Amino acid sequence: MKDLTQGKEGKLIVQFAMPMVLGNVFQQLYNVVDSIIIGNYLGKEALAAVGAAYPIIFLLISLVIGVGSGFTIIVSQYFGARNAEKVKRTIDTTYIILFFAAIAVTIIGITFATPIFRLTDLPQEVLPQARSYLIVYLTGTVFFFGFSGTSSILRGMGDSKTPLYFMIIAALTNVVLDLLFVVVFKWGIEGAAIATVISQAGAFITAALYLNRRHEVVNLSFRKFVFDREIFRNSIRIGLPSGLQQTFVAVGMIALYGIVNQFGTSTIAAYSVATRIDSFASLLAMNFASALSAFVGQNLGAQKPERVRAGLKSTWIITSGISVAITIVVVLFGENLMAIFTPDDTVISIGSSYLVIVSSFYIVFSSLFVVNSVMRGAGDTLIPMFTTLIALWVVRVPASYFLADRMGVTGIWWAIPLGWGTGFILAFLYYLTGRWKTKSVIRPKR
Repeated sequence: MKDLTQGKEGKLIVQFAMPMVLGNVFQQLYNVVDSIIIGNYLGKEALAAVGAAYPIIFLLISLVIGVGSGFTIIVSQYFGARNAEKVKRTIDTTYIILFFAAIAVTIIGITFATPIFRLTDLPQEVLPQARSYLIVYLTGTVFFFGFSGTSSILRGMGDSKTPLYFMIIAALTNVVLDLLFVVVFKWGIEGAAIATVISQAGAFITAALYLNRRHEVVNLSFRKFVFDREIFRNSIRIGLPSGLQQTFVAVGMIALYGIVNQFGTSTIAAYSVATRIDSFASLLAMNFASALSAFVGQNLGAQKPERVRAGLKSTWIITSGISVAITIVVVLFGENLMAIFTPDDTVISIGSSYLVIVSSFYIVFSSLFVVNSVMRGAGDTLIPMFTTLIALWVVRVPASYFLADRMGVTGIWWAIPLGWGTGFILAFLYYLTGRWKTKSVIRPKR
C-alpha cells in the first residue's frame, strides 16, 4: 500500500499511475487483439460487429462502474485517515453490491441485446454477429466486475502494482486463446468473446486467491462479508453522479453509432478500429487522472489540502506532454496503425481521417480528465457529471447530427473535440471556485 500524503507530489503520482497505465494497456489488448484477429480473419462485417457491441457493453456496465468509483474514493479517504476498520467495511460492501449488480447486468443485456442494436439502425449483415459476440461477452460480467472492483479498491489504498501483474497474465492468455479459438478452431466471432471471458475469469480468480493470502484487509468470502448501510449511502452519494454520467455517456455513444451506422459497414468498421487506437491515447490521461483522484482523496483525508494544487499542476504538465507526443505519432502513422487491423483500403482511409482530426485535440481531452479528477477525489462528483453531460448532449451529439448533414462522416469527427473543449472550460471554471474542497467524507478538525 502506498502513502500519497508525504513526498514530492509529481513523483508520487507518476509512480502510482504507471502500474495502472501498464495494466490498462494490457486490458485494452482484450479489445485490440479481438479486433486485429477478427478484422484479418473474419472480415469487416465481423469487425463492425465487435465495434457495434462495445457501446452496448459500456452502457450496461457504466452505472455500476461509476457507483463503484464512490467506494474507491471512500477507501482512499479512510485509508488516508488510518481507519482500517472502515476500510474493511467499505471493501465488504463493495463486493456485495458488485456481485448482485453483475447478475442483473447479465440478464438485462442478454434480454435486450437485439432491440438495442435495431434501435441504432445497425445493418442487417452485421447484427447477428454483434448479438452473438455481446451475449457471450456478457456471461463474463461477474468476473469483469470482480476484478475491476478488486483493482479499484487496492488503488484506493495505494496499491496499483498488484492488479498489473494479473492483468498482464490475462492479456497474454487472451492473445493465445484468440488465436486458438478463431484461427485454429474456426469458432468465429463467438470464439473471440469466449477467449475474453476465460481471460477475465482467470484474472479475477487468481487475484482473489492471492489477495486473500497477502492482504489482511481483503477477505473475499461472502460468509464473512458485512454490509454497511452508511458506507453504501455515502458511496451512492459520491458514486451515483459518476455512474449516471457514464450511463449518459454510454447512451451518447450509442446515439453516435446510430449516426455512424447510416454511412454503412465500412464506416462502422473504420470507426470501430479508430476508437480502439484512440483508447490507447486516452487511457494514459485517464489513468493519470485516476492516480490524481487517489492522491486528492488521501490528502484531503489526511487534511493536507495544500498538496492538491501541486498534484494537479504536476499531473497537468505530464499528461499534456504525453498527449502532444501521442498526437504526433498518430498523425504521422495513422494509416499504418489502421492497416494492422484490416486490409480493406476503404476502411483504412475513413479511419485515418478520424485519427488525424481527433488526435490533434488529445491535449484538450487529457486536460478535461485531469481537472475533473480533482473534484472526484474530493467526493464532489456532481459537477463533473453535469459538465460531461453538457459537453456530450448539448454540444457533441447535436453537432454530430448537424455537421454530418453538411460535411458527411467527417463532421462527426469534428464534433468530438468540440465536446471536449466545452467540458474542459466548464470543469476548470468550477475548479477555480474551490467549492469541491467542502465535499470530503472526512471533515476537517476544528
